[in-house]
Amino acid sequence: MKLDKYKLIEELETEIRSQIDQVKTCFENASETELQSPSASGGWSIVQCLDHLNSYGLYYLPQISDALKKAERSETSIYHSGWLGDYFTKIMSPETGTKKFKAFKDHQPKGMLDSKRVISEFLRQEELLLVYLGDAKHIDMASVKVPVSISRWIGIRLGDTFRFLLAHNKRHLLQALRILNIEF
Repeated sequence: MKLDKYKLIEELETEIRSQIDQVKTCFENASETELQSPSASGGWSIVQCLDHLNSYGLYYLPQISDALKKAERSETSIYHSGWLGDYFTKIMSPETGTKKFKAFKDHQPKGMLDSKRVISEFLRQEELLLVYLGDAKHIDMASVKVPVSISRWIGIRLGDTFRFLLAHNKRHLLQALRILNIEF
């Protein structure tokens, strides 16, 4: 799929800012009980959803940083999404992916969590993503691949990594918001 690189980056930056706003507005001042209580359906709590996202950030952010260092400088305005990255993004997106997935063992939240630390880490990672997207404006995001977390031998293009990661974040933020009966 062919996309306008600058429009894509702008859309991703807007999504990150929206996610930051959601977390600050809905979760930063929520009670510990609200943050730690499992969903009514028996699923993860709000803080567990955020911890799950943090675990992916801890994997992908260093990978993105490395990819940015290796990528070719380019002022081209076109980004070509790869078929695999586009597929992963679509199955993870709350708008197009309806299938539920079981989290891999390494990305399952563990026990009682420090809510403030988890929220702070999520916001730190989102701010770092904004920095990385700013850096991506001057490179060819299709020229380097990022290994996916399920297999280091499979890589997707850097631009698709951003798209996938934000779709995954959006999916679980919506899950967390449903616990508070909030529609965003």
